Amino acid sequence: MYCIHHIIANDQETFLNTPILFLAHIKCKLHFEHVFSGLSFIFMSLLFLILIDNSVSFRTTEICFMSVFVTVGTTSFDELTELVTSEPILKILETKSYSSLLVQYGRGHHQVKECNTAGLKINGYRYKDSISGDITNADLVISHAGAGTCLEVLGARKPLVVVVNEKLMDNHQFELAKQLHQDGHLLYCTCSTLGSTLSEMDLQSLEPLPAPKTNKFGEDLTLHFQL
Repeated sequence: MYCIHHIIANDQETFLNTPILFLAHIKCKLHFEHVFSGLSFIFMSLLFLILIDNSVSFRTTEICFMSVFVTVGTTSFDELTELVTSEPILKILETKSYSSLLVQYGRGHHQVKECNTAGLKINGYRYKDSISGDITNADLVISHAGAGTCLEVLGARKPLVVVVNEKLMDNHQFELAKQLHQDGHLLYCTCSTLGSTLSEMDLQSLEPLPAPKTNKFGEDLTLHFQL
């Protein structure tokens, strides 16, 4: 048995990925006439059935189901909600291993109903008292460029892709998204570039938003008046 454990310890990758091949691997490493004869062979077969079952369970627990949350706040942004539920964007999300999509569509005319499309489970709603839970449960947030939403998502330490509404007259949303992007905290794009942004995104490169320094104002006053 020591020999078996020794081989397993030194060939864990082979065992976990292909237990059947690993059985043949042991056959080569040990003396055939000793291990694979009579009751010893029966014992070894039962042992490997148990080990194979455990290895399958181990791999199953590694399966990851990731979710995307899309929010437009209290506004109407039908161009975005229609786009994120379109087949090209859903295919991109699927290739990125996302399995569910939740859309908060606000005052928009485009309502997102529960369905399964392109390998993703899709659902939507108009409003909730709070979207904090949906932000917390998401692995990726796609949002309009509202300042409150951006700060809430970044404060929750969630990867954020901000989609700027080019049809809005007020361009302050673009300036905010651009600055936070330049500081490395989020990705931003327009509806026309959302597909390429999602395809090429590297979420590992994003930097967390620093916690606000609530005492900075007091420190500035103290320094200014030399108190």
